[in-house]
Amino acid sequence: MASLARFSLTSSSALCRLLMNRNAGLIQQHLPSMIIPSAAQPRSIATTPIRRDIDSAAKYIGAGAATVGVAGAGAGIGTVFGSLVVAYARNPSLKQQLFSYAILGFALSEAMGLFCLMMAFMLLFAF
Repeated sequence: MASLARFSLTSSSALCRLLMNRNAGLIQQHLPSMIIPSAAQPRSIATTPIRRDIDSAAKYIGAGAATVGVAGAGAGIGTVFGSLVVAYARNPSLKQQLFSYAILGFALSEAMGLFCLMMAFMLLFAF
């Protein structure tokens, strides 16, 4: 068993030496192109197709996440007018004041929804 292990180690190191000697010419031929350029040399920034795919996927994910806020605005508007109905049923004499508060709440909720939608469009079309 020990002789078999010694044979496999010897044969594997011989195989490695054979491959290294065979590829030595290729390594010496391509070594200058494999040298990393120094920081003083200017390099252009190139965008690969894979990088563009990742960027576009991130844009779509971000736009979808920003659009979720529109649903929150819809829920907020429903809550505002639902509360208006309940408050008017409790005290009908405050109709005008309750309605002005409801319009203010509606405007604020709608503004937040529009801000979310604006961010989604900016992510899709501006960046």
